[in-house]
Amino acid sequence: MSRTSLLRALYFFAIFTLLIGLLSVQAQSARGSIASTPPMGWNSWDAYGLTIDEAQFRDNVKVLAGMKQYGWQYAVIDEGWYMRDPFADSTAKQGYLYDGNGLLLPVVERFPSSANNAGFKALADWVHSVGLKFGIHVVRGVPKQVVEQNLPIAGSSFHAADAADRDATCPWNDANFGVADNAAGQAYYDSMMKRYADWGVDYIKVDCISDHPYRPTEIRQVAEAIRKTGRPMALSLSPGPTRLEDADYVAKYAQMWRITDDHWDVWMEKNKGKDSEFPFGLKEEFDRIAVWNKDVKPGSWPDADMLPEGSLTPHPGWGEPRQSHYTQDEERTEFTLWTISRSPLIFGGNLTKLDEFTRGLMTNKEVTDLNQYATVSGVALMPMNDGEPLSWRAWYAREGGKTYAAVFNLDDGAKTLDVPWLSFHLADKPHAAFDVWNGKQVPTAKALHVALPPHGCALFRVE
Repeated sequence: MSRTSLLRALYFFAIFTLLIGLLSVQAQSARGSIASTPPMGWNSWDAYGLTIDEAQFRDNVKVLAGMKQYGWQYAVIDEGWYMRDPFADSTAKQGYLYDGNGLLLPVVERFPSSANNAGFKALADWVHSVGLKFGIHVVRGVPKQVVEQNLPIAGSSFHAADAADRDATCPWNDANFGVADNAAGQAYYDSMMKRYADWGVDYIKVDCISDHPYRPTEIRQVAEAIRKTGRPMALSLSPGPTRLEDADYVAKYAQMWRITDDHWDVWMEKNKGKDSEFPFGLKEEFDRIAVWNKDVKPGSWPDADMLPEGSLTPHPGWGEPRQSHYTQDEERTEFTLWTISRSPLIFGGNLTKLDEFTRGLMTNKEVTDLNQYATVSGVALMPMNDGEPLSWRAWYAREGGKTYAAVFNLDDGAKTLDVPWLSFHLADKPHAAFDVWNGKQVPTAKALHVALPPHGCALFRVE
């Protein structure tokens, strides 16, 4: 190769590298604009399970819209909106509703605004009109009946049988086959996400994909299908526990992913099956959230699961209808831990039956702003303790030039502590503080003095 040819080749290689870099920056910028702060909203599962209808959803959304100034944004219909009989005892009897291209449809009897093939378009438009964003849940894959009928895949020359991975069913939901990692499989997800984009969906929760089993190919396919729509839909992956070694992969494609199995209103469940995390208790969340702390960043949020607080009625996704089993101290502990660790805040209780204590948690602007806008300074959000395993934990975060300190009592009895300011990466000198939850000034002292009830917590703004 001549010197001129070599220089020309190097020149074009440099231009090519620059263009690839610019495209990468643009892609990251576009990605960062989706869920640049931890998603906050409401999901129907903890209160309604498979059963929610349009009237119930609208009633909850109206309450959520009244709290949007505190950061609450997404209103999400969880699993079951396509089931003719959500109370049936098998997926075969539940009667999935889908169109001629094998795409799920809302059941008109439950969602009247979906009549005349409108799907969720009218309902999403209404959610947008009250200043919120609209989300739905699906289980990954293609319905088995769609594959058996070999329905055509919209916008392609493929059929459902071409897209199905028959060896990749969901072990806890036998309604679907997995989607194959081929052109037909991508075409099926492309058609699905195009449908949801046309409806105006802003948030899509995809289940049976992040763990038991982990389906990396389908995660990539779903994310690619969303990208092709041009609509900024946040992608949430479940259930957990997502493996730590897969953190970079899921963060590349999704805005949030579950780090635990289903979390419910238990402090510590002692009767789990062998090798099971279900139900994942609040006490267990502390160490799990801690190990994922390094992966918390704009556009990518390790998800400790929904907040099963308040009224879990009329048909919760697990257990009998009830007021949350949490004590008020436990409920505040959960809300504070999710907040200061910057986990997504997705409330699960029935908002139409919201009690005043829980409403007070959800409408403390300083607390929700901490979740949304805390910034890293040094080793932010690092959990600490005094050497007693699971006895107490302290976390800190910085927001707007202020340091926030949260102290948690994991014991079954009351606990009094004097926590050194150095624990919060503050100067070793006296500091004053403000008790955020109780609205009280704390006198200047050489250490943070806290008296905590069993399973209780305190949150301070250090001055």
